[in-house]
Amino acid sequence: MHRQDGGGDSQPPQRQGGPPRRPAGPQRSQPEGPQWGRMLRPLLIWVGLIFLALAISQQFARQEPQESVLTYDGFKNYLQMGKVESIKVEDDVIHGQLKPDAALEGQRGFQVILPPRASLETFDEWIQKYDVEVIFKKSGPSIWSSLIYILPWILFIGIWIFFMRRMQGANNKGIFAFGKSRARMWTDNMPHVTFADVAGADEAKQELQEIIEYLREPEKFQRLGGKIPKGALLLGPPGTGKTLLAKAVAGEAGVPFFSMSGADFVEMFVGVGASRVRDLFDQGKRNAPCIIFIDELDAVGRHRGAGLGGGHDEREQTLNQLLVEMDGFDSNEGVILIAATNRPDVLDSALLRPGRFDRQIVVDRPDVRGREGILKVHTKKIPLAKAVNLAILAKGTPGFSGADLANMVNEAALLAARKDKTQVEAVDFEEAKDKVMMGIERKSLLISEEEKKSTAYHEAGHVLVARLTPGSDPVHKVSIIPRGRALGVTTMLPMDEKHNYSRTYCLAIMRQLLGGRAAEQLILNELTTGAGDDIKRVTELARKMVCEWGMSEKLGPLTFGEKQEEIFLGREIAQHRDYSEATDHLIDTEIRSLVESAAADVARLVSENVELLHAIANALLEREMLDGEEIDKIMNGIALPKRKRTAKKTPAKKG
Repeated sequence: MHRQDGGGDSQPPQRQGGPPRRPAGPQRSQPEGPQWGRMLRPLLIWVGLIFLALAISQQFARQEPQESVLTYDGFKNYLQMGKVESIKVEDDVIHGQLKPDAALEGQRGFQVILPPRASLETFDEWIQKYDVEVIFKKSGPSIWSSLIYILPWILFIGIWIFFMRRMQGANNKGIFAFGKSRARMWTDNMPHVTFADVAGADEAKQELQEIIEYLREPEKFQRLGGKIPKGALLLGPPGTGKTLLAKAVAGEAGVPFFSMSGADFVEMFVGVGASRVRDLFDQGKRNAPCIIFIDELDAVGRHRGAGLGGGHDEREQTLNQLLVEMDGFDSNEGVILIAATNRPDVLDSALLRPGRFDRQIVVDRPDVRGREGILKVHTKKIPLAKAVNLAILAKGTPGFSGADLANMVNEAALLAARKDKTQVEAVDFEEAKDKVMMGIERKSLLISEEEKKSTAYHEAGHVLVARLTPGSDPVHKVSIIPRGRALGVTTMLPMDEKHNYSRTYCLAIMRQLLGGRAAEQLILNELTTGAGDDIKRVTELARKMVCEWGMSEKLGPLTFGEKQEEIFLGREIAQHRDYSEATDHLIDTEIRSLVESAAADVARLVSENVELLHAIANALLEREMLDGEEIDKIMNGIALPKRKRTAKKTPAKKG
């Protein structure tokens, strides 16, 4: 699949070629998320006890008899008048009773705060002089006052105990459980995915099915001396279904299945990753036979020895522990490790050797039969119109991954629902395919007639050169409706699946890319920025032909420029120059020669067929989009029927 854009930035083309299980092992389902019931119960008990204590203390406080408050001098006056019946001295407070005829507002009880000058001799004088009964009492704190005093401390200690238990609590997520594995055991209450839900990866399914059969019937293989594989590594580009295959293994295995991401091993504390690896394999040994799945293995499996982080680098410790657990002194019989990654080039060589990952299963982009099977899986629950032919749709989507196809089917269903249809029709799939391949139409931005004409001739140049160049891919559709970041888009679809490119085919791609620039220069006598992305892709292709693929006659079958990759960044950051200055000059000359030769051929081809160029451009200006059949009619001199306009002519929208 090729995309050629008339303006803006665009991406270069990409080309790449059972029944529900019955768990056999012990299934210990561990609940996920915080257990709010268990968290709130102790807290509610403590709060209830506190409120109960406060209520009791308030009740006792209400039952205490009320007393009048007297000054010390007033108390002495009552005492001298003989109206005091008895007093009780408690610390520095006097509680007394007046005689019935001297009651204050109906209350006989009174209370007096002793001044500092009062002494025991004063009390002795009162007893002798006024004939008053005096009782001395040394008071201590009551149980209720003590309780109210210590209640804040009880509350503080209770909350502290609660949070400490919470931090050490269930589900291995406490502050003291960093070293515990966070793997999830696949249980019956999780959604089941089986091999019937996976299409386009028959060889990968066969390899994984054999591992599952070994776990179910080990004696079938052991009688011939076979040993169970210790690990299987799923390799492939993003979106090809590696994680989906692992889910299917979980649905088919019938043994405990643990799932974990490679990033779950890495934590802010050093040594946690290695501890989690040990705990993960300990869980596996306790539940053997079982399967452990690690997604995105490159998060912890990258090359060692980069020097970043010193000798105590966390990733290296985690990887070393993983290597030991997979094939060390301890035996892990019955524990099979399945991992997935789209960066096998950055994995450590010790991790990839037989005995650890015995099988490396490539999950590549599906071919036409695989794409048809994937479309059948994703359209099971979608009502399709009778005119929808999935085989034709699969042929028109080369290079699509499983995720791309799933996205296309979903977009088609959404488009049909937006139009209030009861079934998804072929036109909906075609529109969804254009949206995925070329980008969404940008109708919010207006473009001038001059820009529209320039874009039309640019795209017409791509179409004309593609049709007149032998060995090039046929044009599927061309549009001057702005899509994504491009003002116009030309899409090529190959007739057959390609996995290897010839020099002739590479030169044809270069000519196709240069067709738009040549048409602008010939018709408009001007160069625009719309060809910027085309020139970039032509230069990259020419450099690869000279420096990597040995397609230069002068330089011969040699490769130049050894790539150096930063291990932890996982991308090319430098290119080692392993050739001389003279060779460098010759490389530049060869690249320029390839590009300029292709540009000259394209300029000649466009000038010789300028009438066809005008015809294609005018048809684009009128219709804004042409498909392969309409382009064939124009190339054969057949006039297209005029399209009726239902609205007045307005500047085209760029979207």
